[in-house]
Amino acid sequence: MTADDSYDRLDDDDYPAYTMGRAAEMLGTTQGFLRAIGEARLITPLRSAGGHRRYSRYQLRIAARARGLVDRGTPIEAACRIVILEDQLEEAQRINTEYRRAAESAGPTTAA
Repeated sequence: MTADDSYDRLDDDDYPAYTMGRAAEMLGTTQGFLRAIGEARLITPLRSAGGHRRYSRYQLRIAARARGLVDRGTPIEAACRIVILEDQLEEAQRINTEYRRAAESAGPTTAA
């Protein structure tokens, strides 16, 4: 990998650039919180060659959503499930919108 290749990753939301300690610091939480949301399967951190957890910016945004719910009194397991369901709902709504647009562009069908 050249230096130019590593600079390209700075804009990659999926690149696992953050250690567990740095991720916890950025979120203002504990490493235990990150372990707990990993155990609840909200996010799955990648592992470095040495086996250390590494987080991407995308994963940190998801973790921050869960942390917001936990801060308001929601148990971690429930917060993780809520975030997962919200994301599934958003995806289903996006797919429905695509189907509606496709149906509208195809025009009215005639009954046979």
